[in-house]
Amino acid sequence: MKNIERLMSMIPDTIDAVLITSDINRRYFTGMSSSAGTVLCFRDAFYFIIDFRYIEKAMKCVKDFTVIEQRNLYTQISSLMQQHNAKTLAIESKMMTLYELSQLEERLEEDINLVVDNALSNLIDDCRIIKSEREINCIREAQRLAETALEKVLNWIHVGATEREIQLKLDFTMLELGAESLSFPTIALTGSRTSMPHGVPSPDAVVRDNSFVLMDFGAVVDGYHSDMTRTVCIGKPTDYMEIIYNIVLKAQEACLNKIKSGMTGKDIDEIARRIISDEGYGENFGHSLGHGVGMEIHELPNASPSSLAVLQSGNVVTVEPGIYLPDKFGVRIEDFVVVHENGCENLTKAPKKLQIID
Repeated sequence: MKNIERLMSMIPDTIDAVLITSDINRRYFTGMSSSAGTVLCFRDAFYFIIDFRYIEKAMKCVKDFTVIEQRNLYTQISSLMQQHNAKTLAIESKMMTLYELSQLEERLEEDINLVVDNALSNLIDDCRIIKSEREINCIREAQRLAETALEKVLNWIHVGATEREIQLKLDFTMLELGAESLSFPTIALTGSRTSMPHGVPSPDAVVRDNSFVLMDFGAVVDGYHSDMTRTVCIGKPTDYMEIIYNIVLKAQEACLNKIKSGMTGKDIDEIARRIISDEGYGENFGHSLGHGVGMEIHELPNASPSSLAVLQSGNVVTVEPGIYLPDKFGVRIEDFVVVHENGCENLTKAPKKLQIID
């Protein structure tokens, strides 16, 4: 069943039509990337209304939808609602701005009733949270690309390189290898700055001998993201650095060995958090264990101390414990997995044993 058919099969009887306007969800259902466009769907017909800039592309690549060139959007929506004898129209409450909502309320025919609760947004989340084999293959390809970029950067990285240079090297290499775009602004930190979980790479911070370099990055392929973090050491690490690294690695591997459908995000987070806390570093692991990944870098389900989301087969989630010691260093190791009934498939193949680069 196609994504849009699955969504419409889930729509309550009280809703006659749905309106999808957000860039991500529009691409999810039509397969086309664009900065504009409106999806209007009924149970028996699907429409993609798009302006002149994209109409030729849409005609060629959008399947299963009737493609209509946008002339007067609100008149066209009203006309299609009337044609299908539809009175109730659900919107993406989680994505639509107040201004966009006000425009709909002012400019659509008065007899059209807008459904502004979270029904449609929640159903879209339910669709997107379970990845198809095609989606997983896109994510897998994005991950292979990112790992190839990492290998090239590790062969180049050296004492004296700046965080900004490492960031740019990773970014350029991923794009050169064929990434559509970057999953998010690449994080590349070194030395004591690795204690900042989401620090911003500096053009002034340079790699010094016997120090950690932490890199958090990802690539996008056909709209789907990858996400990984590796912490490596340039030169010889101290015993303390190795101890902290191995605690994080132990916590991560314990989670990877336990993840399966039916567990909650809280269950998984607790496995890593308990190991790190038992070693005396609970206060130094201040973020959640992980999050969903797909057409957005942060999706459902979450793996956090408060997450009651039940993992399902087909979820793709990160596993990224860390320990951060202010003014000293930090370590994070991040893989991401596809959840299955009796375990998981780790999509991340890059080595995790502490890499020491001479």
